[in-house]
Amino acid sequence: MNIATWLERAAEAGGARPALFLGTDCVANYAEFAGQAARFAGALRAHGIWPGDRVALFAKNCPDYLVALWGIWWAGSVAVPVNGKLHGKEAAWIAENSGAALVVTSADLTGALQAETGVSLLELGSAEWEAALQSAPLACAHRRAEELAWLFYTSGTTGRPKGVMITHRMLTVMALSYFADVDEVTAEDAALYAAPLSHGAGIYCLMHVLKGARHVCPPSGGFDEAEILELAAKLGRVHMFAAPTMVKRLTTYAKAAGQRGTGIRTVVYAGGPMYLADILEAVEWFGPVFVQIYGQGECPMGITALSRHDVTDRTNPRWRERLASVGRAQSGVEVRIGDAEAAEVPRGTVGEILVRGDVVMPGYWQNEKASAETLKGGWLWTGDMGFMDADGYVTMQDRSKDLIISGGTNIYPREVEEALMEHVSVHEAAVVGAPDAEWGEIVVAFVVPAPGAVVDAGVLDAHCRERIARFKRPKRYEVVEALPKNNYGKVLKTDLRARLT
Repeated sequence: MNIATWLERAAEAGGARPALFLGTDCVANYAEFAGQAARFAGALRAHGIWPGDRVALFAKNCPDYLVALWGIWWAGSVAVPVNGKLHGKEAAWIAENSGAALVVTSADLTGALQAETGVSLLELGSAEWEAALQSAPLACAHRRAEELAWLFYTSGTTGRPKGVMITHRMLTVMALSYFADVDEVTAEDAALYAAPLSHGAGIYCLMHVLKGARHVCPPSGGFDEAEILELAAKLGRVHMFAAPTMVKRLTTYAKAAGQRGTGIRTVVYAGGPMYLADILEAVEWFGPVFVQIYGQGECPMGITALSRHDVTDRTNPRWRERLASVGRAQSGVEVRIGDAEAAEVPRGTVGEILVRGDVVMPGYWQNEKASAETLKGGWLWTGDMGFMDADGYVTMQDRSKDLIISGGTNIYPREVEEALMEHVSVHEAAVVGAPDAEWGEIVVAFVVPAPGAVVDAGVLDAHCRERIARFKRPKRYEVVEALPKNNYGKVLKTDLRARLT
């Protein structure tokens, strides 16, 4: 089934419902949204773009982005969303690797891409775009559940990104699991896209279309704390997807401004480690609005979920451990903690997080070697290390490649980072291993001071001794103004390790 039928049905059931917003201004209802998507699909077909053909999106968040995305699906084609923060060379490589027949761009990005590729470009808001929206509408194309809908390129922190093949079935099961495990959605809700539509925020537009909810793009086109709080207060019942770094920034700003987040109904956080100290502070300030999910491009948004209740509950004797976890398996998958042979390890024992189910990718685009390395024995090998407790809660440790082995003993950086983040002088922390002749590796902590604070290595060392085993303590502290991060807010530990060589 083509997921674009969800937009078609939403328009049939409530065409007059407000659909697309730029800030607080409604620019299209559901009938208009669906009509524009159908006409853009007609334009694609007129230009020889057929079901299964790839169309890339290299654009900033805006209402027309959603029209283009759903129009691609309506035509039965495959969307290739590219983060608008990438360099033109990086975007061109993705467009060419995917075999995109067309790249839809925004005005501020067209030039950067045009200089790097010969692929045809269509700029949102241009005369050509407006003409495309006047094309004869196309009937929604039939697609089988196993056919591609989305080609998602990984962030590529360790080399060229890989194209994750995401099918209509994967997105359908992910969306239905969202209703079962993450949150409810009603037509009165508003999805606020402050994170890139090319990533998790864009995937989460699916269930909001299915329920006929509002879709709001901030006028800034991105993440601005003051703008988010203002829009939430005016729109009400706002849902947003946010990386942990965004939650931290929003909390810091809101507390300084004395704003409690009026109008925010749900913040789903994912995409990196959420430290216990940070989520405790966020819940204390904003209240019960947070839900955590854990997923990967290879199993989009669909591995585990930590419910709103679990995030806010303080009565369970193990609430702190649960809050530090990523929750329990979502409905569409099985999750196992496995050893090197994929055999399940005892509860409480660290191993690799393995996943199987209808949300797991069939493989990487034109990359059989990487597919075979990641999909083995019927399981997706996530590369994430963690353990599962007796109640099924999964606690992540680190990526397997980030594990530190010092003196023959495994040290998981996140445990050290959690301890450091509890100190008032620490705003952010990242821990990596540095080569050492005696120990093999030693623990090095990169620390960003809290505003106005001074980081004292001796004080932090004493702080860590009270919380973690002595052998896990950092042997060295590096005070930095900021941590290097990719376009999705993940700390680039490869860059940090490079600074130590």
